[in-house]
Amino acid sequence: MPSLRGRCLPLRAKSSMTAASGLYAHVRRLLFLLPPEAAHHIALLGLRAWGQFPGSGLQKPNGDDDDLGSPVRKMGLAFPNRVGLAAGLDKDAVAVRGLARLGFGFVEVGTVTPLPQSGNPKPRLFRSVPDAALINRMGFNSAGLDAMTRRLARLRKRPLRPMLGVNIGKNRDTPLDRAVDDYHACLTAVAPFADYVTVNLSSPNTPGLRRLQAASSAAELLGRLDDARSATEEHRDQRLPLAVKVAPDLGEQELREVADVLRQTNMDAVIAGNTTLSRPMSLASGFAREEGGLSGAPLAPLARQTVTTLRASVPANFPVIGVGGIASPEDAEAMLDAGADLVQIYTGLVFGGPSLVRQIMRL
Repeated sequence: MPSLRGRCLPLRAKSSMTAASGLYAHVRRLLFLLPPEAAHHIALLGLRAWGQFPGSGLQKPNGDDDDLGSPVRKMGLAFPNRVGLAAGLDKDAVAVRGLARLGFGFVEVGTVTPLPQSGNPKPRLFRSVPDAALINRMGFNSAGLDAMTRRLARLRKRPLRPMLGVNIGKNRDTPLDRAVDDYHACLTAVAPFADYVTVNLSSPNTPGLRRLQAASSAAELLGRLDDARSATEEHRDQRLPLAVKVAPDLGEQELREVADVLRQTNMDAVIAGNTTLSRPMSLASGFAREEGGLSGAPLAPLARQTVTTLRASVPANFPVIGVGGIASPEDAEAMLDAGADLVQIYTGLVFGGPSLVRQIMRL
């Protein structure tokens, strides 16, 4: 399996990461005094402001920054390194450049829906520091396609931008039998700006959405998106890769069926997985009773098992992107050992801080 390691960082780089970790401990103490969603909003504002400074530190497409992991080619794309940001942190693409400065090889924004929607009632995001975990029932809160594409158009005009994925979904009020219309609208709108597009069929917080993962439903929806993708490529220099994000709560047989559908519909990657509705016994009791999807450290074993099952169910050259419970270099290494080609983080960043990306990429 691919490895993130191979040599030691210079002493100066190690010292910088240690100092950054220490600084974030103080910042986190203040942020964690706030409700989780308020803290999230403030963090995004800070990242957005940081991205406006000159000398942004964005990684070039050939990945020639020696302080990061080796570049890798997947989905026909040249990733500067194997570590990406999972969708959900920057839903409306407001802080892409600031996030890229953390060292990510790729940044995934969204989930975006065709029309703006506020999501579920607040409170809808919960943290447990002892569990190093979050539970969310956000419900695809989104500023909508128009707002996102305006931001992505401005981003495209900048000299450098990160490898960018856009995660797409359906509006809550769209019936399941019309869901493909929402996904089609999103795909068409973001295609000029995205390096790849992720079809999110696995959020637990939009009623009925996960039913679209069933083999028959997924085959029809993804087949139509494959046709729609072909139409978008007339204005691109290369194929637009499509990834599909699946839930870690699917059983082994269901995952194998999904894998068959991915091959039949010409998808380019699978992201395994999303948050889980399961609740490990180790969780703090009050926290565990909250409804929504669980992410963070308790998800790690289930996420790795999902990756292992999918890796065994798809061809060797079919990319599997592992996400869930990655909070350290050791966690990232374990995900690669389970069969992932690339990894994504989100909750680990909340608890570990911005230096986590480069800690994972220490070589």
